[in-house]
Amino acid sequence: MKILVLGDVVGQPGRKALKKNLPNIIEEYKIDFSIVNGENAADDGRGITREIAEEFFNTGIDVITSGNHIWDKEETTNFIEKENRLLRPANLVEGSPGRGFGFYPTKDNKYKIAVINLMGNVFMKKTDDVFVKAKDIREKIILKKNVDFSIIDFHGEITSEKMAIGHFFDGYSTCVVGTHTHVPTADTRILKNGTAYQTDIGMCGDYNSVIGMNKENAIKKFFKTKDATKHFPSDGEGSLSGIIVDAEKETGLAKKVYRLIQGGSLVK
Repeated sequence: MKILVLGDVVGQPGRKALKKNLPNIIEEYKIDFSIVNGENAADDGRGITREIAEEFFNTGIDVITSGNHIWDKEETTNFIEKENRLLRPANLVEGSPGRGFGFYPTKDNKYKIAVINLMGNVFMKKTDDVFVKAKDIREKIILKKNVDFSIIDFHGEITSEKMAIGHFFDGYSTCVVGTHTHVPTADTRILKNGTAYQTDIGMCGDYNSVIGMNKENAIKKFFKTKDATKHFPSDGEGSLSGIIVDAEKETGLAKKVYRLIQGGSLVK
C-alpha cells in the first residue's frame, strides 16, 4: 500500500504544480491513496474554496486536510458539512462545522484508511488540548481492528509538539506528518514501533519566497515599512513537497518512507 501525503498548497503556484505533476506521480510511484493539506490554496493564500477542493479531487487527491486558515473563506463553513473528504482540525472547539477525521475506502474497496487532522496549541489559534484529543482518537481508531491504515496531519508551529505527537502515535498509526511551517525538515524516518514520520513535510508552492509569500513584501513587513501590504503568495514556479509511505497490509505500519520533492526551486 503506497500513500502519498503532500504539504500545504500555497496559492496558484502550488495548485498549478499539483495539477501538472500529481497524475504522473500517482502513475510513476503506483500511489494507492493521496492526501494534501489545502488550507492555503486560495489565490490569496488563505483558506480553500469549493471550486479548488473539487479541482484537487479531480486531479487525484482523495482527502484534503487543513489547519488554522480553514475558515478564512466564508463559503467553507457551508460546504465542509457536506464534503466529508475535506477535514478541519479535530481539536477545534466543540460544535465547529465539519469533521476532524474520516474513514475512506481505497479505490478497489479492499482497505479502509483513517485520515486524522490535528492542530497544535502553541503559537496557534485557540483550540482544545491537542493531546487530550489525540489520546481519545488513539483509543478509538485502532489499526487492523477498525481501520487498515491511518494517517495523521499535525498542523503545528513548533517541532517539539509535532515530535511528541509522532512518538505518542508510534505503533498506533501508519504515518504522522507535520504541516504549517512550509519548510521540509530532514528527519524523514520510521519510528521505533513502525510509524513513518517527518516533523514538517513542507509546502506545495513557490520556494523563492518567504514561506510561499512574496519575499520583497515580506521583508518590508519585517522592517515595518509603510508601503508594505498584506501578505500575498509569490508567483514563481511551485515545488511539490511531501512523503510517500509504503505500508504493510498485514500490520498497517510503515515499511519504507520516501521524501518527495519535485519541481520549482527545490528540485531533488
